[in-house]
Amino acid sequence: MNITLRLTSVEDLDELQKIGRLTFAETFASENSEENMREYLENGFSREKLTTELYDPNAEIYFAEAEGRVIGYLKVNVGSSQTEMKYENSLEIERIYVLSEFHGKKVGQLLYEKALELAKAKHMRYVWLGVWEHNSRAIRFYEKNGFVQFDQHIFMLGDDKQVDLMMKLDLNE
Repeated sequence: MNITLRLTSVEDLDELQKIGRLTFAETFASENSEENMREYLENGFSREKLTTELYDPNAEIYFAEAEGRVIGYLKVNVGSSQTEMKYENSLEIERIYVLSEFHGKKVGQLLYEKALELAKAKHMRYVWLGVWEHNSRAIRFYEKNGFVQFDQHIFMLGDDKQVDLMMKLDLNE
């Protein structure tokens, strides 16, 4: 399977909304209430929110494509667009999501490697992210790639307070 990565633009809004909602639901629906999921999918992937993200000069979104189909995506942030740690020398991986049928096929690894490539090209010292404490698959993936937990924060999914582990990778080590 030949997988290519492509920087998105505002013309990709509909496809971004589709892949965003689908992969988020695949990843978290079984662990959360239908009401909380519906609210998050509606608001977190609204056309307005995604349009703002696509026009943000401090954010980049890449599609992973196979045979003309979007099968996953990556969103990274720098500077003031980072959701929390707004350090000048860090890049945030806000999202790496892959359709479940493509898990285990190195799509996530390709997206992750793209994030590292971007961080190095921008001369960043750290790459960081937040990952849900119950997403053991993702936690293992990041640990395998050298990330260590340094903090935690609350992520609201509807009315449910969830704990995200904050993890970072020091690119100078």
